[in-house]
This record gives sequence, structure tokens and C-alpha cells, in this order.
Amino acid sequence: MAVEDGRDEYTQDGTVDLKGNPVLRSKRGGWKACSFVVVFEVFERMAFYGISSNLVLYLTRKLHQGTVTSANNVTNWIGTIWMTPILGAYVADAHLGRYWTFIIGSAIYLAGMSVLTLAVSVPGLKPPHCTQTNVANCGKASTLQLAIFYGALYTLAMGTGGTKPNISTIGADQFDDFQPKEKAHKLSFFNWWMVSIFFGVLFANTVLVYIQDNVGWTLGYGLPTAGLALSIMIFVAGTPFYRHRVPAGSPFTRMAKVIVAALRKWRVPIPNDLKEFYELDLEEYNKKGKFRIDSTPSLRFLNKACVKTGSINPWMLCSVTQVEETKQMLRMLPILVATFIPSTMIAQISTLFIKQGTTLDRDIGSFRIPPASLAGFVTISTLICVVLYDRYLVGILKKWTKNPRGITLLQRMGIGIVIHIIVMMIASLTERRRLSVAKKHGLDKTNGQVPLMIFTLLPQFVLMGTADAFLEVAKIEFFYDQAPESMKSLGTSYCMTSLGIGNFLSSFLLSTVSHITEKYGDKGWIQNNLNDSHLDYYYAFFALLNFLNFIFFLVIARFYVYKAEVSDSMEILKEDLGGSKVRSSNQEASRQLHS
Repeated sequence: MAVEDGRDEYTQDGTVDLKGNPVLRSKRGGWKACSFVVVFEVFERMAFYGISSNLVLYLTRKLHQGTVTSANNVTNWIGTIWMTPILGAYVADAHLGRYWTFIIGSAIYLAGMSVLTLAVSVPGLKPPHCTQTNVANCGKASTLQLAIFYGALYTLAMGTGGTKPNISTIGADQFDDFQPKEKAHKLSFFNWWMVSIFFGVLFANTVLVYIQDNVGWTLGYGLPTAGLALSIMIFVAGTPFYRHRVPAGSPFTRMAKVIVAALRKWRVPIPNDLKEFYELDLEEYNKKGKFRIDSTPSLRFLNKACVKTGSINPWMLCSVTQVEETKQMLRMLPILVATFIPSTMIAQISTLFIKQGTTLDRDIGSFRIPPASLAGFVTISTLICVVLYDRYLVGILKKWTKNPRGITLLQRMGIGIVIHIIVMMIASLTERRRLSVAKKHGLDKTNGQVPLMIFTLLPQFVLMGTADAFLEVAKIEFFYDQAPESMKSLGTSYCMTSLGIGNFLSSFLLSTVSHITEKYGDKGWIQNNLNDSHLDYYYAFFALLNFLNFIFFLVIARFYVYKAEVSDSMEILKEDLGGSKVRSSNQEASRQLHS
């Protein structure tokens, strides 16, 4: 540590350099370090969405798969991509740290992208060309071709497990919660981080999908692969400027110890005297730049884990802070469940929404609009809404609410869920109109192009972006903010898990609804010929699911108890550093959401 008269020059949140030495605030971290993180994310999102945005069309046109099969293969793969961060978060928090987990994950990611580019480029690795309208009449890809293609896809997915939960957390780690100015910058970090990565998404959804549709898949996949390689080099170049968190041990093990200890002492009464609870001295936490958390009455059964009974076995006795950290992670689980259905809606952007676009008129003069490019309007809408929200709406709302964020994170998420209901209602009405025009022109039998411009679908894409500006940004910030300091990567992975389960749920619902409606109806709702399908019914079903989920969200949000604001703890610790009496860093009672 620095000498006393220069202590403020060093970060106070426990961050170090790669060798474990304390870091000077002026030399590392801040927006300088974040700039490398942001640039990486721009290129990484270009790479990821350069593959995922148009994947359903590659599976249909090149691998000759039907509507349900291709859509499910896309959502299963994307679901895997968003689930692997759980493993990456565990490795980062328990063993390697965020930086090295990220570096290893990036290498695996790049290897998968490289093999995938070869799979769509080398003639012997590509399936036979087919011009049949009915993909069922086309020759299938060989086992070897499928093995290499899907092997590359899922290798890529494993690599993202190391990058996705750690990149945003590495960025947030560059701001010291104990320094007021840096804490203020951190409040805007997630908004601007999202804005930056959307530029990469926008490039993928416009330029790359056009190249894939009109130039070729080799260049269309080669460019994002090269972009990913460049972004990794840029991130590594920023290494001298990063602040790093020391791995604090497995969060799963720490949580398991609390649960096991509470169960083993289930007959032990919970004393009213807090002195009967086991806790480390405040000095132990201050030395590590961590917060001590006072006992709370929520999830009271877990308090048994910190009741002193004479045993010091870590599976029988846990500190109050360890118990409260576990509570914080468990309290977020109902909120996590409430985000599954909205994540299922997001999965439609890269599957059924794109398939709809292939049936419509896409020509503007000699220019043909790629169906996947409409996803760019999701990005544009989100970008505009995030900027307007952060620059103007927050300032107006916080004068009224006295909340530095304008409204609470859960209120912002709730607005996003309501917009999802509206999105699916509009999508259902739009699809009903498309089917009406198709039937009027006899296209329900021929699977021909419907004489409607592709921009007919624009409202559902734009509103989906608006929903993302509220729900997705707030979701990332919520799970990071509410996670304990030692479990930030795991908290961030909650957000990724939401998207993963949402994609798997999309596959399940699509298969189930297709099977049931085909078995018990005149014809299935989802067929290879979308002009003879009933996506309007399917989207109406989604609107109902969203409404029911919104009711569930209102109930659990009403009873959710926020952890104490870090800014309040920061003020207390500033007094400590100035020589005031040592006080606990978590004195303010948690605030409950008011709907």
C-alpha cells in the first residue's frame, strides 16, 4: 500500500495489476482502460452477430433444413452461447481471474470462427448446391460436413463462455466504487457500453448480411473472423492500463457452504442478539477493499449458518457477510425467472422474423434488401432510445424520484416487458395482414413472394429495440449491481443465462406448438410454407405469455429488497479514510421497490 499521506492515489477497492501489486488511480483504469474494452466489444459483436443474424438462412439455403428445424438449430446454438458464461464466470471468480479467463476464451472463440469460415468456403466441406423451392427435395449435407460445421459453431460457443461474462465486468472494474468521481462514471458505464457494442451489431446486420446474401458466405464469414482477431489484439494492447480483481474463490462453493450449514443447524434457534452471529472484523474487509454486510431479516432461515455453536468447520459456520452474499444471489433468482419469456421474444428476431422477411418484396430498384438487415433497426432503435434515456429522461425523472438512475432498475425492466407485449400483438396483426394478402393472390399454395414490401415488418423490429433499451440494459446493470462484490462475474452471467434459457425455451415452444397444432388441428401453425402457416396465432400466443409473465414480474418485484447502495457505503468509507471512527460499510437498510 502507499504511504498514508498518499493513500488516495491508490485504488481502495482491492484492484491490482497482473502481478498482484496495488495500482495507482492515475496510471490504470478509468475511461482510458475502458476504451480498449469498448473497442473489443464493437468488433466482437460484429463477429457474433455476423454469424447469428443470418444463420437461419444459411441452414435453410445451404444445409436445406425446414422452418422448425433451422429455427430450433439457431436458438439451440444461441442458447448454448448464453449458457456457457456460467462456466466462464466460475473459472474467473474461483481460479484464473477475469483477465486470463477472457484471454483463453478469446483464443477458443477465434479458433471456432476460423474453422467455421473454412466450413463455408472449402468445396469439400460444403453441402451440394440446390435450387429446389422445397428444401425437402434437396440433397442433405454429409455427416462429416455437419460435424465440422456444428463442431465449429459449438467451439465458438465454448469460447464465448470465457468472454461474455467477463468483458463487461472487466470494464466496470476500471472504476473504483470508493472514489466519488469514478463511482459517478460507473453509473453511466453500462449505458455507454451498450451504445458502443450496438455499432458492431449494426455493421453486422447491414454490411455483413448484405455481403453474405449477395457476395458470398466466404467473405461474409471471413470478415467477422478477421474483426475478432483484430479486437483480441486491441484488448491485449490495453493490458498495461487495466485494473484487475483477485479471484475470491468459487462463488458456488461459498453459497453451498451457507446452505449446507443452515440445513445442518436447522434445529438451532436464531438468537435476537447479533453478537451470537459469527463475523470477521471490519479491518479484514477494509484491507481487501471489500464491504462487510450487516445481517438482514430476509431469507431468515439462512441466518442459522452464522450462529455460533462451537464448531469452526466452514461447512458448519459461515460469516454474516458470506450469508448475506448468498442471500443476494438467491434473491435475484425470481427476477431471473421473470426474464426468460422476454428473452424468448428476442430469439424471434434471428429466426421467425427473418423467415417472414424472405416471403416479402425486398427489391428497391436493382437493390435487394437482405431479410436479416431488418435486425439493424432493432439496433438503431435501441441506440436512439438509450441515448435519449441517459441524456434527457434520467435528468427529468430524477428531479421527481430523487433516484440517480431516474427510476429503479426493476421499474425500467417492467417497462421493457410491457413493450414486449405490444411487440407481439403488433407482430400478430402484421402477420395476419401478410397471410391475407398471400391468400388473396393464391400464394398460400405456391409459397411465392407476397406483394408487400419488407418494411411492413418494420414496427415489430423497431419496438423490439425500444424494449431492449429498457429491459436488456437494465437487466445487465441490475444483475451486476445487485451481485456481491466477490461474485460480480456470476451476477453478470445471470443476464447471459436469461438469454440462454430464453433461446432454449423458444426451441421447446416452437417444437411443441408445431407438433400439437399439426396433430390436433387441420394443419400446423408453423410449416415450411409460411404463406400456409399461422404465425399470427403463434405471435398472439406469445403476447398472452408475456402478459402472464408481466403479472408474475409485478408480484416478485413488489417484494424484492434492493441491497444497500454502494454510494452510501462509499461515503462511510471516505470518512474512515479521513480518520473518522470505523463504521460498518453497509449501514443503510435495503430499499424496497414501490410500484
